[in-house]
Amino acid sequence: MKLNFEIVPTGAWNNNLRTVLSKRAWDFIRKDAYARSGHKCAICGKKGRLEAHEKWSYNKETATQTLDDVIAVCHACHSVIHISRTQLLGYEDSAIKHFEKVNNCDYQGYIKALSNATQKSVELSSVDAWNLNLDWLKRFIPDGEE
Repeated sequence: MKLNFEIVPTGAWNNNLRTVLSKRAWDFIRKDAYARSGHKCAICGKKGRLEAHEKWSYNKETATQTLDDVIAVCHACHSVIHISRTQLLGYEDSAIKHFEKVNNCDYQGYIKALSNATQKSVELSSVDAWNLNLDWLKRFIPDGEE
């Protein structure tokens, strides 16, 4: 599926670039993501106002949360990615429609993908605290200046 859910494990809540970087550094990174995507959503291709989404992977054995990328996404895709927050805000219906449209699937496809993402998050939530691996950020540091 092009668009999927990324339910953050409870021990990783608040582990994000905006909490560890200055506003200036975050702005630089998000604008780089927008430029790399040609100023359109990296998932559905929509042009317009973009948001930066941090893509993380999790290694339960080492309790390591690794930053894999920062991508440009439209608000609709970002709402699907962070479906738990979207549900809390009461906007799940529009997220369902966008998920189905982008992935060319029906409501059953939505439910199956959401169930899989929830199961993965529950499993990863057994880790109380995650070690952050921010090596991805080294791409912004000139060689020899680490």
